Amino acid sequence: MRHSDSSDLEPDANLLHPSIAEEAQDLVMSSDNDALPVPPPRIAARFSKSSSTRRKSSAASSRRNSLTSHHSSRSSRSAHGGPQSTHIAQHLRRASIIETRKARLADRAAHAEQVRLRAALAKAAPRASSTTEERALAAKQARERFLAQVAANCAEEVKRAKRVAEDTREKKAAELMRLKEDMRERSAEAEKRRSILQQTQRRPRTATLPSVEEKRTVTRKWKPRDEIEAAQVIQKAWRNTKRRRTVSEFLELGITLENIQKTSFEEIGSLFNQEKVLESTTKLLKLYGLQHGEADSTNTMAATRTFLSAFIVLGHPAHVLSNEGEQEKDLIEKAKSLLLCIDPIVTNGTRSPSTTQLESLVDVYASFQSAFTAWKDRDSSVLVDTMLAQFVELDAIWQSVKNDRDGHVAEDYREGIQNNQTLLLARIKRLAGADRAMKMIREATRKSRKAQAKKKNPGDIRPRAASHPTVDASGPSLTPIEISVSDTAVDSLANRKATPLLPDNRTIMHELAINKEYKIDVSPKTDMRENAIRAVSDKLRIGFESELGDSFVIVMAETIREKLLSLVAPGKSLHALISESLDTTMIENQVKMGAFSYQQFFSFMNSILPKICAPVRDAEVKALAKDPTEDPIERLARLNYIIDLLSIDHANFTLQLNAPMLIKEATGYEERFFATTHGSGQLPKTQDWWLKAKRKTEEEMARRSTGNTPASASRVTPDKVYIRGLVDLAVEVAELQEADLPETLDLDHGRIRRMRRDVHRMVIISAILLTGKNLMRRDVRSLWKEQAQRMWDLPFENVQAFIAVIETRYALPPITKTQLSGTVERILLDGRSRQVTHPVIKVLLQKIKTHVHARLSASSADERVKAASTATQVLSSGGLAEFVAQVGAMVDELQKVGEVDREAHKRWYDGIVAESSPVQPEGV
Repeated sequence: MRHSDSSDLEPDANLLHPSIAEEAQDLVMSSDNDALPVPPPRIAARFSKSSSTRRKSSAASSRRNSLTSHHSSRSSRSAHGGPQSTHIAQHLRRASIIETRKARLADRAAHAEQVRLRAALAKAAPRASSTTEERALAAKQARERFLAQVAANCAEEVKRAKRVAEDTREKKAAELMRLKEDMRERSAEAEKRRSILQQTQRRPRTATLPSVEEKRTVTRKWKPRDEIEAAQVIQKAWRNTKRRRTVSEFLELGITLENIQKTSFEEIGSLFNQEKVLESTTKLLKLYGLQHGEADSTNTMAATRTFLSAFIVLGHPAHVLSNEGEQEKDLIEKAKSLLLCIDPIVTNGTRSPSTTQLESLVDVYASFQSAFTAWKDRDSSVLVDTMLAQFVELDAIWQSVKNDRDGHVAEDYREGIQNNQTLLLARIKRLAGADRAMKMIREATRKSRKAQAKKKNPGDIRPRAASHPTVDASGPSLTPIEISVSDTAVDSLANRKATPLLPDNRTIMHELAINKEYKIDVSPKTDMRENAIRAVSDKLRIGFESELGDSFVIVMAETIREKLLSLVAPGKSLHALISESLDTTMIENQVKMGAFSYQQFFSFMNSILPKICAPVRDAEVKALAKDPTEDPIERLARLNYIIDLLSIDHANFTLQLNAPMLIKEATGYEERFFATTHGSGQLPKTQDWWLKAKRKTEEEMARRSTGNTPASASRVTPDKVYIRGLVDLAVEVAELQEADLPETLDLDHGRIRRMRRDVHRMVIISAILLTGKNLMRRDVRSLWKEQAQRMWDLPFENVQAFIAVIETRYALPPITKTQLSGTVERILLDGRSRQVTHPVIKVLLQKIKTHVHARLSASSADERVKAASTATQVLSSGGLAEFVAQVGAMVDELQKVGEVDREAHKRWYDGIVAESSPVQPEGV
């Protein structure tokens, strides 16, 4: 009964955990009467797990579940007291496993926290890999550029492959057409021979053999079947004869590339202008279908000259092409292709060219004509601008001399200017067209005359209260025209120091002799207006704060009174009003009594100045009246500045009235003044200057003289020596030293300094622009006027500013910009040191010297007009296109300086020439 109960319990026990089932079995076997309660199914399901979902046990658990472990566990349970101890051991193992896992998870969490902290610190730390990122960005950009270049190259290769395939396909098609044409011609020839054979009489087979005489009979000649066939044969023979004659005439001319290269450029030009050459070339071009139209038409002759230009372009590229740009290279390639295509056709002139050859020739000729037209248009635009500038220069010369009737200068210049302008007008019309040429000339001339008129008429400078004074120029005792202003507070009333603000009479007479429209320049004073006002204000403030403050007020009032009275003619109401209102005694009494009012004084000035000043100064006088400044010292300084400007205007008006009489006396006045200061003694600086110029002139004459040179041309004359010395003195880069300036040119000290500064600035800027044009493959004659004007005021220390000015016209590639920056740096180094070491600067300076010397050496009016008309072309070809006007103005000024100097100091120059024999005096 016990066994049956235990067997009944076995199925339920199998559902439990093995250990629990064993414990239950032990309890059943150990109990005799007590039955073990069976747990409900839901509870038993908790302890029972399917083998598929049960977690894989470790080696230890597998060991525990093995049969040996099962027996050992049962024996241990039986030995240690039963199931309770086993349950406790399992609980302890479970707890140990859990604790181990918790410790492992805690270690992992700690490690993760450390990693997180390190990441946070690395992220919060300042980034030091900017260089690496920049390199990565640069590498990325370089890779993108490389990929873009590769893509462009691939596209170009694909395009080239397509073009090659297309050309191959066209060649095959043309070859097929040629074969078909040959087959047709052969078929026609065979048909012709067949018809001829059919028309001849044949002996029948049954006839007897012909006799010897019959065998010698001549066969019958071929006769056309109809008139159309006869006409075709005649036309073909005529065309072949005409073709052979045309080709033979062209070949007899000897126009080949080898002959062109062996012949000089001038001879080739004269050869291509011959009528026989033009006619033969035109017939050849018409023969091959390259021209259509009348032989004598303008378009036909132009097309013929274009074809002949291909020989000149390849034979003498240095004479035709000004630079080696992309357009010039393309023109050379197209000309080479044209000659290579037409040469085999002309060589085999007895045979008619194939259709393929003619089509290829037409295409190549059209390509060359298009390239030549594009190159000609660009080059002609430069030539038109150059000739237009020459025309305007001649017009400016005529405007400056047309009113000179006394010296007959206008008659000397008129014919030469008219002839040169006529030639320039014809050339401009030929290049730009008649209507466009006339329009361009009118606009340029109007613009030039307007600019000259604007310079001559800055405004109405006639003072409203001005009289008509005259200046006595009879001798050096002429009273100087000067403006005086109080210097410091220590100057007493009886002996105050005067500061002249106007040039002395000698300078004025000298400037009038050089420039008939000379006016005292007020720009230095207006440009430094605030500085001048501040300087006078500081002096006045020192004077008022000194012990002689009241006396200084009286001195200032008296000074202002004298200045105003000098601007008004005596006897006029304004003169009396100023004398009474600014009476020195009255002002002195008011100062002593403390009744002097600055407000009334300035109110009187604001009311009297508009009646005295010239209209050009109305705005400044109104601004002085509306000045809100309360400080009397500053207002006095501004008042003094305005009165100084009025004094300069009054002096300019006086010069304008007396200029004709002063100009007549200028030479004698300078001669008397120079004799008073220097006498008949030696002039050491002038003698040294003359001897240096004489040595240079002798060396130049010896270098230029040849066996065929006339004696008069190689002789060293005083005129040549003086011009050489004057050019070397003015056209230079280094600072002018006092020891280098002759005594006779002492009055031109400031002028020569200014010319040297201008020449220095011109050669530096021209060298930079010339370098940029060459690097960017631009024509050196192209006009970059705007860039030159912007560079004129730039400091030589800022290299990038000059590069930026060039970039405003053209975008510079990186390599070109680097090269240009290096060259500009070296050029500006010479500019800062006022030295000439760069080769480009040396060449430009020598070109300016040569040009100025050539124009000053021109003796006759025709030579001067010719030199002036070609000045633009000469300077443009030398890289100085932007400064043609400045060089022309400098030449005119030096010419006037030389004339005035040699006329006023002729006696002293004759003495120096006599001492420096064997030079013979001529014209000095």
